[in-house]
Amino acid sequence: MTNTPWEASSGLYKKLTFGSMAVSGTGIVLALIGANTHNRPLMYTAMGIIGIGLVAHVIGLVVRARDARAWRVSQGLVPARAPRRAKNAPQDTP
Repeated sequence: MTNTPWEASSGLYKKLTFGSMAVSGTGIVLALIGANTHNRPLMYTAMGIIGIGLVAHVIGLVVRARDARAWRVSQGLVPARAPRRAKNAPQDTP
């Protein structure tokens, strides 16, 4: 793994990062336009667009954490998680 997290990150994380920045930036520009033209529906729409950008950002953080965990497991730095049991699987109870 390289020293910079950006070079070691997955393509999905990079797409989510740029996508969230673009969507949030669009929302900010629309909010500024709506505020200067006193257009409340545009301002509320812009707030929703900014919210979508924030959700995409949080999803990117989850993807980055998943990728970092997978790298640590592959390097033997942390043990792998035990597989989850199915809900309908029989349990070993006496």
